[in-house]
Amino acid sequence: MKIAVFDDARIRAELLPLTYTRPIASIRVGIDTIYEKWQAFVPGEYSHRPGTDYLAEIFKEDAEAELFIAGHVIPDAALAAAVASLGENAALKAGDTVIAYRGAGSDIVEYQREIKAVEHLYDIFLHNGDALKDDFARITAGRKSAPVSATNVVIGDPSLIFIEEGAKVEGAFLNTNAGPIYAGENAEIMEGSMLRGPIALCEHAVVNMGSKIYGATTLGPWCKVGGELNNVVMQSYSNKAHDGFLGNAVIGSWCNIGAGAVASNLKNDYTPIKLWNYPAGRFLRTGLQFCGLIMGDHSKAGINTMFNTATVLGVGVNIHGSGFPRNFVASFSEGSTAGYSDVSMTKFFDIASRMMSRRGVELTEADKRMFYAIREAAESFK
Repeated sequence: MKIAVFDDARIRAELLPLTYTRPIASIRVGIDTIYEKWQAFVPGEYSHRPGTDYLAEIFKEDAEAELFIAGHVIPDAALAAAVASLGENAALKAGDTVIAYRGAGSDIVEYQREIKAVEHLYDIFLHNGDALKDDFARITAGRKSAPVSATNVVIGDPSLIFIEEGAKVEGAFLNTNAGPIYAGENAEIMEGSMLRGPIALCEHAVVNMGSKIYGATTLGPWCKVGGELNNVVMQSYSNKAHDGFLGNAVIGSWCNIGAGAVASNLKNDYTPIKLWNYPAGRFLRTGLQFCGLIMGDHSKAGINTMFNTATVLGVGVNIHGSGFPRNFVASFSEGSTAGYSDVSMTKFFDIASRMMSRRGVELTEADKRMFYAIREAAESFK
């Protein structure tokens, strides 16, 4: 069956700036992206149906798709079975949420169980713990982990540690009492690090020496971290390699956070947190007590940067200097509390190319066209 995973337009807007550069289903929650979870549960030939034209060049849709699945809905076995069993011209819904449909989708089937969905930026870290545990159980079922080196200290159930081929884990404290610890292919946990699950390192992710990581935290492919992290989701190819705190945060791809940078996740007066909302063009109440940094792709923070609670950075932002930057910085901006200026596309492409080439990834002409479109879309927020 040919399957297209589609973006809900309203949800896509809610998930900016992350969805400037990817379809919703390409967001990582747990170990896998949502797209990869659906691929594991419902076999078929998959493609994306992005919510905007400029993404369609990179994430192509199969025009002959028969089954359409909402990219913001996180699958489990029961939900996947309900989707796979949909008849022609049927739609599966949970309340107002369209989960999946075939054909015209005119025959409504109500799904009676609770669903998990990413509808707000903070849902990514809120759902990360449950998603990580579910992914761990599915990915490791019937498989045997590489041996856990005797140089490590294991606290809790050792069967909740899974080390893939090529991963290196030496001299670390690994606590599984609250959830599993997963080390993907060629990942590395260096000596002196303390990890309290649920935690996942995807392929080639690195935890530097002496790091302190609390669950529920995911380090996407090729991410490198140090210092202290608590309930952080890093998408891919991003670095926070040095000391400094990051908590209840979502970091996009190709980001870098300098040495000593810290991000508050709790207000001093303990009042509920407001977070920048792109569709509203203003800060909205979240009802959360804890929310840290939300960082769009290709954004950077210099050494000793201090972020206020619930700061949102767009795509291609470069923060440096002393003091707290404002709680929302629009895409393609650089500066500090002294002021901000536009980042030229030439400068942005030079920086992005240099960073990506270090990982053997090319900044393509299609990528450049995408970023030009993002810049145009983001102009209204400056």
